[in-house]
Amino acid sequence: MSGIYIHIPFCKQACHYCDFHFSTSLKKKDPLLVALQKELVLRAEEFKDREVTSLYFGGGTPSLLEGFELERLIDCVEENYLLAKDAEITLEANPDDLDRDKISTLASTRIDRLSIGIQSFLEEELRLMNRAHSAEQSHLSLELATEFFENLSIDLIYGIPDQTIQKWQQNLNWALKYNLPHISSYALTVEPRTALKSFIDKGLIPEIDEELVEEHFYLLIDTLEKNGYLHYEISNFGKPGYFARNNTAYWQGKSYIGIGPSAHSYDGYGRSWNVRNNSKYIAGLDKGILPLEREKLSKRDRYNEYVMTGLRTQWGVSLEKLKNDFGTAYHDYLLQQSAQYIKDAKLFLEGDILRVTKSGKFLVDGIASHLFMLNLEK
Repeated sequence: MSGIYIHIPFCKQACHYCDFHFSTSLKKKDPLLVALQKELVLRAEEFKDREVTSLYFGGGTPSLLEGFELERLIDCVEENYLLAKDAEITLEANPDDLDRDKISTLASTRIDRLSIGIQSFLEEELRLMNRAHSAEQSHLSLELATEFFENLSIDLIYGIPDQTIQKWQQNLNWALKYNLPHISSYALTVEPRTALKSFIDKGLIPEIDEELVEEHFYLLIDTLEKNGYLHYEISNFGKPGYFARNNTAYWQGKSYIGIGPSAHSYDGYGRSWNVRNNSKYIAGLDKGILPLEREKLSKRDRYNEYVMTGLRTQWGVSLEKLKNDFGTAYHDYLLQQSAQYIKDAKLFLEGDILRVTKSGKFLVDGIASHLFMLNLEK
């Protein structure tokens, strides 16, 4: 399983919490789309003879593109890569872009999965986050999308300042109303150099209440699992047969190519990332130069990555794989470091698989960091 991610770095407006790379100006849209195709061609050798089972348009706001522009990019992938006949092709979309004509157009393309950035069904929460859409558009987009697409996902955010348990339950109830096959849900994080951080520092918005965030997290798990969703990754819930291929490949350490400014790639042994600047990205590809930096991962880095990604998923960390891939020293180190967490019922061993318990899920990133190898061979 290999995937291609294409970053579309345009948005109508900046959400207060967002630190992703994007521009609110569409002036460079046409040259950037040309540059994306050039990068796809230049990097095709990296996936020679490797089947691409997932193509994901992320952003930014990919739904700002026209249907023919998306088809042109899909054509470019198909012409230069082994795109599987049953490849999952996902488009991230914002509710305000999804009127009937737009959804009908998208349904006529080879896109077979929509991931809609609902974030909240409540007007006051959307305003606080500076989302471009309204609560009414949240509902309308889903009513229309369910007419045209079977494979749908939404994003929801919890831990929003002043979001009570009752408000979060209301959001979950609305999501369940649409019988969606997949839901991704994330805690609101305060990133440096964002409007949200500035507002909190100035006392205009209350600080995030971590205890309430934890309550929201476990209410999310309980509510969705009771309604038939499998919690296959800390932030992702899917009905059987509807785990997102893009998400699954990432968390299982599969190879992927990231196309577009700021996009990251991974081949199992190293990473690369493109320049986080639209003009520099376009200029480099105009000259036939890939505007990226590369990093080779050490054995220690790869071990740490495997522990982090494995514990976040239902598949856990395989001790047998760990011993085969990294050696006995890493295997023994993990068992030693995890012993106290097993005793405290935050981790558990099932056969040779180390997994996080339900009570450990909220703390999983911190637990994983304590299992990292810091001082063995590089």
